[in-house]
Amino acid sequence: MFAAEWGTGEVLISMLWFFFIFIWIMLLFYVFADLFSNHEMGGFAKLLWVVVIIIAPYLGVFVYLLVNGSRMGQRQAAAMQAQQAQMDTYIRQTASSGTPAEQLKQLSDLHDAGKLSDEEFASMKGKVVSA
Repeated sequence: MFAAEWGTGEVLISMLWFFFIFIWIMLLFYVFADLFSNHEMGGFAKLLWVVVIIIAPYLGVFVYLLVNGSRMGQRQAAAMQAQQAQMDTYIRQTASSGTPAEQLKQLSDLHDAGKLSDEEFASMKGKVVSA
């Protein structure tokens, strides 16, 4: 009964409105995330932007994008590079297990405990010795 009251055009318009609302919410999250992660901007400037965005949401977001749009991408790229560098440092610290002699001892202990098969032990031993 409910479906009979809605035509194809009304369904498409409703889906379009839903899409625009979803995009608008995502844009608000993106702008607020950038606003609060911006370390160059002071607290008072952030407060002004928040007030402008709350009072005049569309105008505030569009003006923020015009004023800070190019720097938003730069800040995001810098944050991603910093996160990648931290992850690389963590991986290097975690993966490096010392000298080849220590690595061979660990492999031998794992082999003796039955955690490595003879083939796995020989292959990993070859990698440690050749490195």
